[in-house]
Amino acid sequence: MRKEDSIQTIKGIGEKTAESFARLGIFTIDDLLHTYPRNYLSYEEPVCIRDAAVGERHAIRAMITSYVTVKQVRSLKLTILTVSDGDMTMHMTWFNQPFLRNVFHKGDSYIFVGTVKVKNGMRVMEQAEYYKLPVYAGMQQEMQPVYPLTSGLSNKTFQKAIMATRELICQMDDYVPEEVRAEHSLMELSEAYENIHFPMNQAVLKNAIRRLAFDEFYQFLYDMASMKKTTQLQENLHKIVQGKAVADYISNLPFSLTKGQQQAIEDILADMGGDGVMNRLIQGDVGSGKTVVAAAALLACAKAGYQGALMAPTEVLARQHYEELAEQFSHYDIRTACLVGSTPLKEKRRIYEAIQQGEVDIVIGTHALLEDKVEFKDLALVVTDEQHRFGVNQRKKLSDKGCGVHTLVMSATPIPRTLAIILYADMDISIIKELPKGRKPIKNCVVGTNYRQTAYQFIAGQIAEQSQVYVVCPMVEESETLDVTNVTEYVDTMRANLPAGTRIEMLHGQMRADEKNEIMKRFSEGEIDVLVSTTVIEVGVNNPNATVMMVENAERFGLAQLHQLRGRVGRGKKQSYCIFINGKESEESMERLRVLENSNDGFFIASEDLKLRGPGDFFGIRQSGDALFELADIYNHADMLQLAQDMLKKYGKTIQPVRRNRGGISETVL
Repeated sequence: MRKEDSIQTIKGIGEKTAESFARLGIFTIDDLLHTYPRNYLSYEEPVCIRDAAVGERHAIRAMITSYVTVKQVRSLKLTILTVSDGDMTMHMTWFNQPFLRNVFHKGDSYIFVGTVKVKNGMRVMEQAEYYKLPVYAGMQQEMQPVYPLTSGLSNKTFQKAIMATRELICQMDDYVPEEVRAEHSLMELSEAYENIHFPMNQAVLKNAIRRLAFDEFYQFLYDMASMKKTTQLQENLHKIVQGKAVADYISNLPFSLTKGQQQAIEDILADMGGDGVMNRLIQGDVGSGKTVVAAAALLACAKAGYQGALMAPTEVLARQHYEELAEQFSHYDIRTACLVGSTPLKEKRRIYEAIQQGEVDIVIGTHALLEDKVEFKDLALVVTDEQHRFGVNQRKKLSDKGCGVHTLVMSATPIPRTLAIILYADMDISIIKELPKGRKPIKNCVVGTNYRQTAYQFIAGQIAEQSQVYVVCPMVEESETLDVTNVTEYVDTMRANLPAGTRIEMLHGQMRADEKNEIMKRFSEGEIDVLVSTTVIEVGVNNPNATVMMVENAERFGLAQLHQLRGRVGRGKKQSYCIFINGKESEESMERLRVLENSNDGFFIASEDLKLRGPGDFFGIRQSGDALFELADIYNHADMLQLAQDMLKKYGKTIQPVRRNRGGISETVL
């Protein structure tokens, strides 16, 4: 067995199961090993029914005291029975599992595991896990991984597949010198993979994550160093000196630039007019006006007679950029085009031809720009929006469509400068801190779950004033293991609590790309009043008419990510609001969230996040799949980021990282 082998080489995985894995982006053994658990279950000592706290997950040892009944309720088949621990009784209910009538028998004893609820004055457990006593005793000895799943794929199947790779894991070579591992208490690579999937306890899990975070950082920095070396040696073949054209563009804007925007434009013009090739990062807080800076750079490029490209992470954002820039650039005789995945084939061919012939000055698009059929006549500038959504190789592939191409990347991820210097070691950095004039500061509040009804009334009032609303939930569907709000159920909740006729839709990362684009397009065009979503909306839609952001279970997100989400509102002239609902209601989580309540400064929030995030907060709910790294966290693992940089400096390029092969293709993903 090799890392690059198809997942079908694992015994028991046939074509149908492989198709289910493929829906999760898992095609090879390597893909499987890098799909980490999203959560872990610890099987605790069983408690009495009376002692089980309502709303929490518990194990109950009880005897079945009734016959099993199966009832048809609308489209559901309910399997129901009653259990007792000798003191109290509890109802057990399973949905669409009628076969359980042949599993359970009156008088049998089981360990039932699930979340305890109260319905009609009776304690109940729905969709409980069930185990014979000896089996459960064995499970108490280790933590059970819970993997991201899809239709046709069970957690048990996923676990068995990982178990089948254990021999390969044991044979892994470690590229990190033994003396480095010893000095920094770094777990061996094979041990880290073993313990990320099957940890015995929290301590070894923490160390496994720490080691794999180091590997992600080292691979990232290694590739960054390679890119920097390449760009430093490049002579500027496209000297762009267009200060007059840019000054005219700025003077005709309907608003004044901030100092940060002005300085960033000066930095860019100095780079593009200098002796070397530009490689610059524009880091600006959410809503700081980075697009105007990019527009000035693209304008200068086009007026100098060259071609420029802007790549955005979503079709909706690409189209928004296109509509805005095409209108502005039309006054300067600059020809623009928009190229995205859903562009009709006939139109694509026309755009390909126009780009190749030099009949398009600026092309704006998504990953569609990376296709081999896209050939430029004289590409001089590539702008990447929300750069962390793209891999190093993807950025390079676009730049390689020209010779000596200037690179400008934009990021709204607030990172303390010390970390930014390490993370973006291959780039010069410009920072925009101020918000454009006329923007009203977002009003924030952190509340408990008892505030929901008041929040619904407030949202109804905003919709009555023709404004739109985002609601963010941490999960797509109900989880048997996590008691958190989910998107699918919350849509029904919103419909029940808002006036009839309110247009409510949901959005999450498991939808097809065309479905997501269609929903975001309709929301940006005002056809949806309330968008209930996972963090997939963190990047990708600019809607000045959205004035409310409500985040459920806000305690489950990092402060920096919550600030990113908050950036979806406050983009227009209306007063905007952000409501963070704390599901835990503990004083510790309230204190952490109050940082957001008291500040709209992303850089301050990032610094506070670094101080406040606990060492155990490693696994957030990663629904969007767009995290900067799989495991590494630039705040929690800042020491591993520093170690990766130090090791790269000490050993140079003599020590190469273990390459991640996605679907068999080697690539670093940012």
